[in-house]
Amino acid sequence: MDENLYIKRLHRSNPLREPAVKKALQRLELPESSRGLDAGCGIGLQAVTLARDVVPEGHITGLDICKGFLDEAKRIIEKRHLTERITLIQADINSLPFGSDSFDWLWSSDSAFYPSGDSLSLINEFSRVVKPGGIIAILAWTSQQLLPGYPLLEARLNSTFSGIAPFHIDMKPENHYLRTSSWFTRAGIEGIEVATIAGDAHAPLSGEMRDALLDLIEMRWKDVETGLGGSDLKKFKKLTDPGSTDFILDLPDYYAFFTCSLFYGRAPE
Repeated sequence: MDENLYIKRLHRSNPLREPAVKKALQRLELPESSRGLDAGCGIGLQAVTLARDVVPEGHITGLDICKGFLDEAKRIIEKRHLTERITLIQADINSLPFGSDSFDWLWSSDSAFYPSGDSLSLINEFSRVVKPGGIIAILAWTSQQLLPGYPLLEARLNSTFSGIAPFHIDMKPENHYLRTSSWFTRAGIEGIEVATIAGDAHAPLSGEMRDALLDLIEMRWKDVETGLGGSDLKKFKKLTDPGSTDFILDLPDYYAFFTCSLFYGRAPE
């Protein structure tokens, strides 16, 4: 996908995602004035939320491999006057450029499994840079119901290549992100907990929420032509076309929800 288009979609879908992130942070209760790492920070929107969660003297290091994302993150951080609270670094989350025990906690959202790789090595690397007893938290998108009234169509969409991402047909079951607790256990993470974080949207939709939902649909089910055909593809296009009389977001009783899974624990003492 074009990088600029993806950045635009991350902005537009944020009003839908941000409340779920805040719910997750409420569970974590990150210490005030602590220092944390946002591993795979993207365009920095969650780094901003994290910085506001550890006031007054906390500091966030945002790390991402994509320079374009970091350039946009820098712009966002400057606009919000948080340059003294957030530092940005370009690097790979699989090989963190920090010494051991560098942070009080680590957060990674929709990044640790994209693409999938050696999950245990990644968790060990996360644990290495967190102080003993510090929180390690991974938030991952897990499900959605965005087309009310069309469960069969949505089930078929979810079985397409993009619909099951980041899972793929050759992946071993134990490497699926819903098995994160087992990787935590093998890495020695202590006090492991799991929570389902839900978000929703319902009519009447604001213009901002309509944009967020439409971009989410386009990001979640991209290139569906390769896995969806015939009447299903035709119906999907009509339901998701703002110019169509069947545009699903125009329903006066529209309701949708999604879930994220939060896995967290503490680095070994």
